[in-house]
This record gives sequence, structure tokens and C-alpha cells, in this order.
Amino acid sequence: MPNKIMKNIDLATPLALGALVTYQTGQIVSRTLVQNRSVSLTLFAFDTGEEISSHESKGDAMVQVLDGTAKITIGEGEFRLSAGETVVMPAGVPHALEAVEPFKMLLTVIFPG
Repeated sequence: MPNKIMKNIDLATPLALGALVTYQTGQIVSRTLVQNRSVSLTLFAFDTGEEISSHESKGDAMVQVLDGTAKITIGEGEFRLSAGETVVMPAGVPHALEAVEPFKMLLTVIFPG
């Protein structure tokens, strides 16, 4: 069997990504699918009011909202995203996320080569 790059997910199996993380009261739950020097793929489930405070990333980070609604701050801009919406948080720009209601997201970070 070839070396498995993706982990914590079944391969060659149709999946609903949002079902792979569950909401927990008062918590942020995460499930890492890939983590290496080039890319990071992580599923998150945030309970209402939970947040990741302002920070910067060395790579461009794309948020794909799978369920619920989030407030996302990028630099001076503030956005509300709901299921089906996506935004890219550029490398080196401060950003933060907060759950307006319980929400799930797939976070993809691409790091410079």
C-alpha cells in the first residue's frame, strides 16, 4: 500500500466533510487531515462564541464554511460567512475567527515553497 499522505479520513470513500467533526459545548474541535511543509488541511467545529484570536500565518489560508455562520476578521475588514461561502486570509495579514452560531469549516493553508 502506498504511503498515506492524508490521515484521519477514509480514502476512496465518498464523505460529508462536516460529519467528520462534531460540535462540543464550549469548545473548538479540530481534525487534521494533512500537515506538512507545503500544506495543512484541518476540519474545525466551533461552538457559539468560541474563537481563534488574531494571529498571522506564514501561508495563505482558505476558509470554507461547511455549516453555520462565522465572523472572520482579516486586517481591518470584517466578514460574516455562512455555509457554502469561502474567503482567503492572506499570509502575513492578521486574522481572527469567531462562531456567530455553531459553525464548521475546512481550513486549507498553502505555505510558500
